[in-house]
Amino acid sequence: MKYALINPGWSFGGSVYFGCREPHLPLELGYSKSLLERAGHEAIIIDAQLEGLSNEDIRRRISDFNPDFKVITTAPSYLFWRCPPPEVKVPLELIKDLEGLGGKLVVIGPHGSTTPEHILKKLGADIVVIGEPESILPVLGRGGLSEAPSIAYLAEGLVKVNLRQGTTDMESLPALKWPDEMIKRHTHQHHRFGDELNGLGAEMETSRGCPYSCTFCAKNDFRNAFRKRPHAIVVQELDLLLEQGVEYIYFIDEIFMPDKTLLQEFEKRDFKFGIQTRIDIWTHELIELLGKAGCVSVECGIESISELGRSILNKKCNISTDELVSLLKHAKKTIPFVQATLLDSHVDSPEAIERWRQQLILHGLWANKPVPLFPYPGSAEYEKRWGRPDEKAWERAHEYYLKINRSFSDIQDERPIPLNELELIK
Repeated sequence: MKYALINPGWSFGGSVYFGCREPHLPLELGYSKSLLERAGHEAIIIDAQLEGLSNEDIRRRISDFNPDFKVITTAPSYLFWRCPPPEVKVPLELIKDLEGLGGKLVVIGPHGSTTPEHILKKLGADIVVIGEPESILPVLGRGGLSEAPSIAYLAEGLVKVNLRQGTTDMESLPALKWPDEMIKRHTHQHHRFGDELNGLGAEMETSRGCPYSCTFCAKNDFRNAFRKRPHAIVVQELDLLLEQGVEYIYFIDEIFMPDKTLLQEFEKRDFKFGIQTRIDIWTHELIELLGKAGCVSVECGIESISELGRSILNKKCNISTDELVSLLKHAKKTIPFVQATLLDSHVDSPEAIERWRQQLILHGLWANKPVPLFPYPGSAEYEKRWGRPDEKAWERAHEYYLKINRSFSDIQDERPIPLNELELIK
């Protein structure tokens, strides 16, 4: 069987999306291609965002390849599955422009993982993969969809849902080897700030999932259980990227856990990297090793400046705010950019937040202005308010978000457009 794995050409006008808008390596498509080929299938990756392709360009490539399956993702990259654009405008436009081409339409991503029946109908797909796609896509090529786990699909005009959730075995994922032309295009160095940003960047994954259950994180239906990739595979993939001239790696792990053995391997190599983590799970010794290993950017999820706020968000943080600040200051001694990420927990006063932010800024740290909490379907925050997501989940969450907030994230200059208007396709 032949699979075309497609990352659309993303645009974000009018969106509430507060993630990075630069292209990132489509790790989920890279893993999927490797496992498909291992199973005897043929697969290509069409990354319209990284290559700057129009929908017509995508159409020509698909037509030339003539796949049995057209696989389209509904989030810009795996990095942002837990905070994707709520709208599916870009996939909708692409699917419309691909009308008439052969091959079954398969949709992957966070939207279908949380509301599979809704996304199946909304996008006019033949199959929606529920959860992590890598081990599911090869099964589709065997036929007999009734036996395939973790999918929603159409059969005789009816929607069928197989709810046996697929969780990728991280030991099955190979070290990815990206084509040189893709790496040469990847000049973005994610979440790195400063003057030395001229080299090539890339993204990698050392683990997947998170052992914590913060209310705001949309991970209930995918990337939930914490799993690590084998050290040997991680190092092999890292070395392949370094051989291609990559100078900076961003590890997309939901939570980059302290790992002395892995950091010692990193220390042997000449490269820089960035991570997102919780500072409260690190010791002074391991923070120092993190800096020595090449970490130049660390984003620390503090979320609230008060213990009450963190408790409301179910952070399970067992140290005080002062202790968090002490660890952040210690990290700044060896790591050039240290960020304390804040969400709006609605219990901390604006004046107290600004005093706390300025305290960190005086010590060379960065703390963003609190980002309004979007109640993503698939998060505990959503279910606390409305129960399990249904066919109106994304619209409901979006409408609520616009209603209660007057300002949004630091990178949003325009007021977001209501979801039903944003998704109108001419």
